[in-house]
Amino acid sequence: MSTVLLPRPALTTDPPEPYDGMPVSEADYWEFYYLGHEVTYEWNNGILEEKGVSDYLTFQVYDWFLRLLMEFLSAHPIANRVGLEMGFRLALSNKVVIRRPDYGLVLHRNPVPLAGPIQSYRGIFDLCIEGVSTSSQAMQERDTVVKKVEYAAGGVPEYYLLHHSPKLRQFYRLTARGIYEPLPLAPGGIVRSEVLPGFQWRLSDLDRQPPWETLVTDPVYQSYVRLEYQQERQRAEQAEHGIQQERQRAEQERQRAERFAVRLRALGIDPNDD
Repeated sequence: MSTVLLPRPALTTDPPEPYDGMPVSEADYWEFYYLGHEVTYEWNNGILEEKGVSDYLTFQVYDWFLRLLMEFLSAHPIANRVGLEMGFRLALSNKVVIRRPDYGLVLHRNPVPLAGPIQSYRGIFDLCIEGVSTSSQAMQERDTVVKKVEYAAGGVPEYYLLHHSPKLRQFYRLTARGIYEPLPLAPGGIVRSEVLPGFQWRLSDLDRQPPWETLVTDPVYQSYVRLEYQQERQRAEQAEHGIQQERQRAEQERQRAERFAVRLRALGIDPNDD
């Protein structure tokens, strides 16, 4: 009985994915690792870093907050937004990194506009948002410690960290000293962005995630949530008010006519006579 020899698999010098921790040049990162992989990679001064993933509870917080942010930008279109697919380069004093925040905003007044068929942003985001990954201690520290230092040193005006645990949530603003400090907390646990004037939220709502129909009458949100719905409701209320006023005028006219008829009858005059 003859033995059938199967062809040997071709040898390759490329290690299998994931490539986390692998040293590569910046040029190779942009050409081979920035796009086209199931795993999202960032580049930290010559080393590939795998982007961490968030848990489902964190995704719910993240999703609710981003929908709130989109409501604001719909009412006040002052910035463009991008997701995880868009990276930006930070040339810091001690190293160069390429970060891909989960969400980024570029104001229209930013000196480097976000426009055209680009795959990376050549400026500095005005706001970076990360859903904190707790897949490992290293990934958690990368979001909460390492990127905090990098984004501040690179000049990102605001940096938000979202997680299902309030202990891991932070909303930072850049100070004149080039470091981050928490955005001030207003009475009622309300946080107000300085990069996006008018954008505000109640910290407890990140846990409650109230339905949108309740936000249109909430003074914290009613200045930007579902303005078209609010305007339509106001128009309907004004129309209903107009109908009520017309009914009142008609009733007043009927009552005047009735009183006049009573006076005519008292004078012996039939009000129905021509």
